[in-house]
Amino acid sequence: MLRDLLPFVIPVDTVFLAGAALWSLALYLSLTTLRHWIEHQLTRWFNFADRSLYMSAKDFEASRPARESFNSLSAVLMTLIPFLVGGVACHWLVELSLGQSWGVSGGILACVGCGIYELGRRSTSDPS
Repeated sequence: MLRDLLPFVIPVDTVFLAGAALWSLALYLSLTTLRHWIEHQLTRWFNFADRSLYMSAKDFEASRPARESFNSLSAVLMTLIPFLVGGVACHWLVELSLGQSWGVSGGILACVGCGIYELGRRSTSDPS
């Protein structure tokens, strides 16, 4: 379908995309405190930047809950970017050191291990 729209071919390495996505997911699951810290800082910054757009306090307070919810959503989505960059780096380093066939396999192993770690972390930190 994309070939019908564009007059040129865009080469896409699907193995690289899959491996980088798996490594990104593994990093996202394992680095929970870093993820929450980045999300909190981005939310604070978005709320601060949003406040500077309003001249009166009345206008600012009128739509505050909706804007803060949108800023939280934006912060969560922006939090993915550093993990995507880290996933690309991890996948590239694994492919460089162990070979191309280990990039996706290592990503799957890392996802399973980090998923089990995250489940254990949640069950020990939340007694209810």
